[in-house]
Amino acid sequence: MSERHHVFLVPGFFGFANLGDLSYWGHVVRLLQAVLGQAGVEAVLHPVVTEPTASLSTRAARLHDAIAAADDRGPIHLVGHSTGGLDARLCVTPGAELPGGRNPGIYAHRVRSVVGISVPHHGTPLAAMFNTLQGKQLLRLLSIATLLVVRRGALPVSLLARLAAAAQRLVRGEGSGAMVDELTDSLLASFTPERRAEVTRFFDDVGRDQRLLTQLTTDAMDAFNAATPDRPDVRYGNVVTRARAPELLDSVRAGLDPTAHAEAILWRVLHAAAGRTDPALLPPPSNGQADVFRRDLGAVPTAADSDGMVPTLSQVRGALIAAVRADHLDILGHFGDATLHPPHYDWIRTGTGFGWTAFENTWRRVARFMVPEVAPVT
Repeated sequence: MSERHHVFLVPGFFGFANLGDLSYWGHVVRLLQAVLGQAGVEAVLHPVVTEPTASLSTRAARLHDAIAAADDRGPIHLVGHSTGGLDARLCVTPGAELPGGRNPGIYAHRVRSVVGISVPHHGTPLAAMFNTLQGKQLLRLLSIATLLVVRRGALPVSLLARLAAAAQRLVRGEGSGAMVDELTDSLLASFTPERRAEVTRFFDDVGRDQRLLTQLTTDAMDAFNAATPDRPDVRYGNVVTRARAPELLDSVRAGLDPTAHAEAILWRVLHAAAGRTDPALLPPPSNGQADVFRRDLGAVPTAADSDGMVPTLSQVRGALIAAVRADHLDILGHFGDATLHPPHYDWIRTGTGFGWTAFENTWRRVARFMVPEVAPVT
């Protein structure tokens, strides 16, 4: 009998395993289960419940606990989106000491692969932007808006326009606290009473520990990387994402659609803020990594390129499984396609063009990196 593989899926910043009927990893779980099953691989997928903005060591401890609670036999694969990729790295770092005396070494010999998806290995400028009182308020607002959008579709245009305006004011250093609070209340009112209570509890948890914001700066990640060497017998791979950069013609393309205009403003703000890293702080890709970029994207990205949350070059580390034209949530299946079941919704329509075929091909590559029995993508 073949071994049963355990795949632990670690959510990113503000990540959740499930919130009501909304699943962070839902689209990925369904596809990976199908792809691995078709290859004759018995696999159990474990979406990990973590603490959204707690420190990396606290989040890695939650991953450790999830592994300890699962079956204690069979190979282990860790897949982390965004900050979840850092949790996975820390959790298998040789000699790592996690809170509460947890010792990852007791299961590390079973870990076969660690896969990062859109991971800020070298930090993100948005961490500093959101690590202020008003920044934290806006981040909460953006997160609630995302929860609403990926489940139900686009926000009402009036709310979306005011959200874009609040983001612009923050970037310019102008006060927007009252506006953000009012918008947050308006968005929460869009949920059912049960969902509203659940979302409120979720963000109450967020408010208790927000050390992660400080740890995701470029300087802090430089220290993190120095302290987290790879485990020699584990394969490390990354999927890197780059979204379409905003263009001056976006307003023209939006035509008379007020929702498209508001989304274009918000996307322009986020993309610009995420691309503010000093190029000297981003290690240049190796020859092999550059070859993957040229194969998949046609060119090596610049320091200004990002997926709207993390600079593309900040995501580069170790083996590149794929370089993908996608934004930060597209890659999880949260892209716009109402014909799929369940429907897929975009958090922001960026015009990047990521769709089902790219989603399937990307995650098939991930599955093959974890388990070679999976058929290669042609």
